[in-house]
Amino acid sequence: MASTPTQQSLSVLGAGLVGSLLSIYLRRRGYEVDIYERRPDLRRGGNYGGRSINLALSDRGFGGLNPVGIADAIRSVGIPMYGRMMHDVDGKLTYQAYGKEGQCIYSVSRSGLNYKLMDLAEEEGVRLHFNLRCTDVDLQQKQLHFEHNDTHQRMSAPYERLFGTDGAFSPLRNSMMKTDRFDYSQDYLEHGYKELTIPATADGGFAMEKNALHIWPRGHFMMIALPNPDGSFTCTLFFPYEGDPSFSKIKTPADLMAFFETYFADAIPLMPTLVEDYFANPTPSLVTVRCFPWKYDNHALLLGDAAHAIVPFYGQGMNCGFEDVRVFDELFSKHGENWEALFGEFQQLRKADGDAIADLAKANFIEMRDKVADAEFLLRKNIEARIYSRYPETWIPLYTMVTFSPEIRYSEALRRGQYQDRLMDGLMQQGDWHRDFDSPALDAAIDDMIQTYQA
Repeated sequence: MASTPTQQSLSVLGAGLVGSLLSIYLRRRGYEVDIYERRPDLRRGGNYGGRSINLALSDRGFGGLNPVGIADAIRSVGIPMYGRMMHDVDGKLTYQAYGKEGQCIYSVSRSGLNYKLMDLAEEEGVRLHFNLRCTDVDLQQKQLHFEHNDTHQRMSAPYERLFGTDGAFSPLRNSMMKTDRFDYSQDYLEHGYKELTIPATADGGFAMEKNALHIWPRGHFMMIALPNPDGSFTCTLFFPYEGDPSFSKIKTPADLMAFFETYFADAIPLMPTLVEDYFANPTPSLVTVRCFPWKYDNHALLLGDAAHAIVPFYGQGMNCGFEDVRVFDELFSKHGENWEALFGEFQQLRKADGDAIADLAKANFIEMRDKVADAEFLLRKNIEARIYSRYPETWIPLYTMVTFSPEIRYSEALRRGQYQDRLMDGLMQQGDWHRDFDSPALDAAIDDMIQTYQA
């Protein structure tokens, strides 16, 4: 990254994953950088591992980490997951590979990765300020207003250029919403989530297949589990707030155990702290946020969840945020300190991709909870894998485009995926491919479809 000849001071709201990574990029371009974070510095509290939904780091995310030199270190502590392991209600397992041999996503600790990025930011000379809750951003006067969490002291700080990486409930975005012609929407799922745990075995091993993302699809709800380096799994129950069954119906340990015995019986022996985890842990909501513009004048810009919060069902929230940072840095090489042009092109490029991955994430929730255990769906995926092996330069499965093909924009992956779906609908109706999966007829039908696709 080339250094800039000026000595402007840049401000970042939010020391989360995207803000910490962005600060490293900005610092390496020669800027003085201050990050303001509402939380305390959790690195000082001894809770390095943290407890939050594990993240699935894929090629797009690594594309943002590679330039700062920590991608290999993150791979070394992450757990590669090469496919999905589906658990049906009787405990039967079905495995589905994510892509070609060797392709995988990595289960990583959100807090562990965040702490590593903050450490690197400080090593680069970024100044981190903790326990400061942003109460307002005065866009006209270019002033940040804070309240200290512990002392409740109010303070202000001027900024020259401000980057809002302050999450789905961004204070910077809230201030931008008060300006003329600012579009904003938020959309909550009827589901929330509850974090649960499968601990390591007595000898420190994994109680289930280590290198897979485990899914218990149950139609209108599901549970997933991602592996941790200590042998445990972080489980997440995605469940409606209301209805039957739902969070509202589970009021006692007996209710919980009856529910799990009906839907997740194979998991019960693996979860000795199920009752404690369920009733102690919160039940957060799941929101999609869309807004535009992402910039104010030439001195404030939204990135990451502040611009495009999405639900977690494609595992792309962090990856998309890291890609924001990479794209921003590439555009900086093009525009330099022409901030108006830089911010303008960034929001035009990334708005389309943010909207696309939001739509894809919602659709993938339906796939994960409803379809992954369905015989027709699995047949369709097997046929798609066969097409990909025969025509790898022409037909790329949607999951592969999103997860393993960072050169393909999210918006392009969505467009191509929708067209491929229509063609696959026609192919699936042409024969009994359960019976004739290994027949020349299927290959002939695939060849005909590819000719249509290329036309």
